[in-house]
Amino acid sequence: MAERAAGTGAGGAAGLLEAVTWILSPTTWLALIHVLAGLITGLVAFVVIVIGIPLGVGLLPVLGIGAAILIATFWFSRQFARAERARFALLLGEHIPAPPPAPAAARAWRRMWLAVAGPAAWRNLGYALLRLPLSALEAVPVVAVWSAALVLVTLPAYSAALPGGAAHLGGFRLDGFWWLALAVLTGALLLLAAPVLTRALAVADASVGRRLIGFGGTAELTARIGELETSRARVLDAAEAERMRIERDLHDGAQQRLVSLAMELGRAKARFTTDPEGAAAIVGQAHEQAKEALAELRNLVRGVHPPVLTDRGLDAALSGLAALSPVPVTVRVDLPVRPPAAIEAIAYFVVAEALTNVAKHADARHAEVTVRRAGDVLTVVIFDDGAGGADPGGQGLTGLAARVIGVDGQLRVTSPAGGPTSLEVVLPCGS
Repeated sequence: MAERAAGTGAGGAAGLLEAVTWILSPTTWLALIHVLAGLITGLVAFVVIVIGIPLGVGLLPVLGIGAAILIATFWFSRQFARAERARFALLLGEHIPAPPPAPAAARAWRRMWLAVAGPAAWRNLGYALLRLPLSALEAVPVVAVWSAALVLVTLPAYSAALPGGAAHLGGFRLDGFWWLALAVLTGALLLLAAPVLTRALAVADASVGRRLIGFGGTAELTARIGELETSRARVLDAAEAERMRIERDLHDGAQQRLVSLAMELGRAKARFTTDPEGAAAIVGQAHEQAKEALAELRNLVRGVHPPVLTDRGLDAALSGLAALSPVPVTVRVDLPVRPPAAIEAIAYFVVAEALTNVAKHADARHAEVTVRRAGDVLTVVIFDDGAGGADPGGQGLTGLAARVIGVDGQLRVTSPAGGPTSLEVVLPCGS
């Protein structure tokens, strides 16, 4: 019995100590700052949205001014959501994932449309309008509890200096030792409850933020499924185009040479008995055609998936591409860990196609290929000092973008008129 009582007393002391620790904890004060800061950010957002939306709608018929105001208002709500995610991360340690951006290969008008009319845009707008009333509902009880706790705990220090010589609560006069003791005890209990209330409201606020300005809701998942279906269709189209290219190269190149080789060997066979010297000359020509056909087959295989890529990785495979390029190419590869085979194949294909385009169209004197891996991200940059003017919407770059987007990668093209041209590809390498 004595041991149980001692254990209960120790547990109560530990609980009281933990409650006091919560009062002094930085987490509690950061949560309090978060709740109060929401009033300021919410007020700014509320004013901008309440003015911007009606003004934009009212001025829609006036030379597009209304549309510009509406676009600017939606842009503000998007930036406000970004700032709020940063505030949640800084003060509460809540990392709210942002909705994915529009695909890099999407047209500019589609990206603008998604920025204004997409599900994430309307959720950002709704959050900007909700921020002020939500923060007010959170701040009022938090400020009331903290204020009441501090007032009651310190009441004995200033009670005699109040008008009438004591504090008054309604019709009650809080005078005398027992009333002051009761006030202090009530203030202490409120002070112990204040951190719990503050943290609970901060957690609830983070839940609302995650729902409205985070990624993972039903609408975002639906949009994500649509993007994956689109990228899958693009990958299938790119694979079909590649298959047709291989068939065309085989038919117009190696197959024609092999047919010619068979005909030459037939002529040589017919002339062996009557004209051995002529037959030998024909065999020599056939030998040269066989070597040319073999070289074309090797180039074709190298363009699809060379054995050196499987055996020795990107460094050796890209060095082989650089050696065959008519334009001098510098290759820099920094791969602490080898990427997955599928990512390697896409990176190799992108570099091969890019160097082919450089040799055919860029009129460049030098090119650089840089490959590096940082964590689970593989970055490939192909740079040339050519004439520039590459069209991201062209057939070649569109096919590359389809392959890259098919594995959730990104492709960015920078090619002003007059050059230089930079093609940057970012590929995920996570398992």
